[in-house]
Amino acid sequence: MPELMVDPIKHAIELARAAENTAQGAAFSDAPATVQVPSQRSRDPQAREARLNVEHLAANRVVAFGAKGEHGRYYDMLRTQVLQEMDKKSWQFLAVTSPTAGCGKTVTACNLAMSVARLPERQVLLVDLDLRRPMMANYLGLRNSTGIVDVLEGRQSLSSSVVQCHVGPTSLLVLPGTASTPGASEWMASQTMGTLLQAIRREFRSCLAIFDLPPMLLGDDVISILPRMDATLLVAGIGSTSIADMRECQKHLQRTPVVRVVANKVTDKAGSYNGYY
Repeated sequence: MPELMVDPIKHAIELARAAENTAQGAAFSDAPATVQVPSQRSRDPQAREARLNVEHLAANRVVAFGAKGEHGRYYDMLRTQVLQEMDKKSWQFLAVTSPTAGCGKTVTACNLAMSVARLPERQVLLVDLDLRRPMMANYLGLRNSTGIVDVLEGRQSLSSSVVQCHVGPTSLLVLPGTASTPGASEWMASQTMGTLLQAIRREFRSCLAIFDLPPMLLGDDVISILPRMDATLLVAGIGSTSIADMRECQKHLQRTPVVRVVANKVTDKAGSYNGYY
């Protein structure tokens, strides 16, 4: 298993430059394959426990729930490298973000969580912290009536909002998002958010907590929450993420450990985010 890159962002900048020169996307040899977001999504009713639909997951490029499959093995390789670094430092909180929209960050977060959950004696909590445009429930096929904003606003408890999701023998915990939230940036920097994160550390201390954050360069949400994270996984889209984007991210990540940079060959355009991102 190759070691983590000493300077993954610098490596990604070099890769982005090569992509611009050739006008063709390329991905790291051990990075997840092409990520695309279909426009149609079926949903399963949400309950405290939910059985995920395999066909829905596959249609949304969530493929790491099984040990077989070429695409899933890329996430397994990513899983091993991330866990080695997280375990070495006794880190629990992993932020997943991207420079801009259309890079595949949510799909990467879901697949990484699925891959980790397949390991014996490993538990995962997947949290949707993209308060402006939560998409995790859509990708997993959950029809969520409550989510993280309900916890922040005091309408629901943390334990009652977490869903235990099952797919085959794999099980993981999910704290989904709901609708777009006004004042997302203020929530990210609030003491209420700090209290919630402390509760997650305490109540789910045996879990690796993976947080799906908004794109880094499209607001100050990520910058506000990063000091509360242990490490960051940056997802870049080759052919869509520019060298300037990567360099700007590097400035914001100087004080936050980056365990990995994933380069996805993404064909989705930012416009698919309905004007938000």
